Amino acid sequence: MDGRAKSRFVRVSPRKARIVADLVRGKRVDQALAILGMTPRKASPILGKTIASAAANVRAQAEEVAPQDDQLYVKEIRVDAGPTMKRIRPRAQGRAYRILKRTSHIEVTVAPVE
Repeated sequence: MDGRAKSRFVRVSPRKARIVADLVRGKRVDQALAILGMTPRKASPILGKTIASAAANVRAQAEEVAPQDDQLYVKEIRVDAGPTMKRIRPRAQGRAYRILKRTSHIEVTVAPVE
């Protein structure tokens, strides 16, 4: 009985979000949330909310006793690239440089510890 949660079209670069995702992959949910709470990155609160949502989904699906955060672990966490917004930055002599504002799709799977 796995719990899944997705955050789509998040305004953080996938490369930067993967750095934070690597910190919590395979950890227990309570440990992962503590690590993310102390990590000073833009992706940290976003990943924390997604992991908490996946844990809540496991509790909602439980038929008997709902597992707590220390009985769950982050089974899988994926950060994929979303659509890129293209913006223009004015430069000297009438030129324009392109700015790429990247987005991410984050998918988290949480499972009970065996």
